[in-house]
Amino acid sequence: MEPIASSFRDPSGYLFKRDNLVHRMVNHSYAEDYDCLMSSGLYAKLIEKGWMLPHVEQSADDGEAGYKVIKPEQLEYVSYPYEWSFSQLKDSAVLTLKIQLLAMEHGMTLKDASAYNVQLYQGKPAFIDTLSFEKYIVGTPWIAYRQFCQHFLAPLALIAHRDFRFVHLLRAYIDGLPLDLTSKMLPKSTWLNYGLLAHVHIHSMSQRRYADEGRDSGDTRKMEIGRRQLQGLIESLLSTVSKLRWQPPATEWGDYYNDTNYVDESMKNKEALVEQFLNQTVSETGMAADFGANTGKFSRLAAKAGYRVLAHDIDEVAVEKNYRQMVAAGERDIYPLLLDLTNPSPGVGWANEERDSLVDRANLDVGLALALIHHIAISNNVPLSRAAKFFSTVCKQLIIEFVPKSDSQVKRLLATREDVFPDYNNEGFELAFCQYFEISESVEIPGTDRRLYLMARLVD
Repeated sequence: MEPIASSFRDPSGYLFKRDNLVHRMVNHSYAEDYDCLMSSGLYAKLIEKGWMLPHVEQSADDGEAGYKVIKPEQLEYVSYPYEWSFSQLKDSAVLTLKIQLLAMEHGMTLKDASAYNVQLYQGKPAFIDTLSFEKYIVGTPWIAYRQFCQHFLAPLALIAHRDFRFVHLLRAYIDGLPLDLTSKMLPKSTWLNYGLLAHVHIHSMSQRRYADEGRDSGDTRKMEIGRRQLQGLIESLLSTVSKLRWQPPATEWGDYYNDTNYVDESMKNKEALVEQFLNQTVSETGMAADFGANTGKFSRLAAKAGYRVLAHDIDEVAVEKNYRQMVAAGERDIYPLLLDLTNPSPGVGWANEERDSLVDRANLDVGLALALIHHIAISNNVPLSRAAKFFSTVCKQLIIEFVPKSDSQVKRLLATREDVFPDYNNEGFELAFCQYFEISESVEIPGTDRRLYLMARLVD
């Protein structure tokens, strides 16, 4: 039985697929901790609070020699921390710390505090790694302390005190941001913040000292720390993270709907047409993606049509606003995520398989590409045929808006550069996309020069 490519680091067990569904093998080495998780009341409390994915135990098939096989609630989509907004990362950090405090109440502790152990599930972060818990032995420190600081506290502090674009460093450092690097990049004023002083600056100096002595500061099992001290450490981290604030600045896309050439009536016409096209689509997986979602106006139309929607956008501020709106409204079917279509998330980690690429994760019934194609083709010099090929690899159906050169937004793009796009017109657009899609419907958006298309991917 072959483990999923990304599941190889934990000796306690691994993920595999049975009947195309994700299952988890619990190895015999983890049997005692697993039984403690289930019998201590911790698992039941986590499920009651909605903090962790539930699972059911299943019988092992022939050849499955582990202690237990469990089938967790299936995730609709797996995203990664470098695709999250500030508040999504912060909420995930807070959840991890609350779970650690709850685990201690039940005689257990988290041995892992990876940001990859959390996923957006039914509108809020949920812990997904059932095998991250182990029995708590009084006097032992929290061995996941450094991991938590690198995965959560370091990027959150840099965003809050320096620049929101630091979130993208998590793609380069999939094991979390080095604390010495974080300490150097944070402003001197953070040395006056007790939480950041203790958990980033002094922590990073401690790492360097241990490294100079030839040992790893993360190897804390030989250290002793009382229960009260440990609880105080976790509560200090929780206070530090909770106090971090980021006020989204004004950006080009974060305030897009206030800077568009659509008049109210034209926007209403566009919304009506998109809703009409959505209702004509066929749902198999129940998943849709809004590429260039901004703050999610049209993502919510797709959710209204019954889809769970990946609301992708390149702009960190737009994704943050979308996530905050989703949380405030208690929405369960919107997944705001960072995505640069010209540089989408690649396969990274060991053998480029530990974290899947965007294309490998996409299994979409419908893609929305509204007010986007001119940015792809003109701002980024991507030929229309290549854009069409990409969309055909990630979605079965496509609702796409063509924005012609007569549109004021395209005129703005061409105002400071030479027009080297002779095929950028309706005819060239249809010719390129018809290589991969069949056009089901095409309608001019009233009050504009733009045209909305509903397409279905050609069958191979």
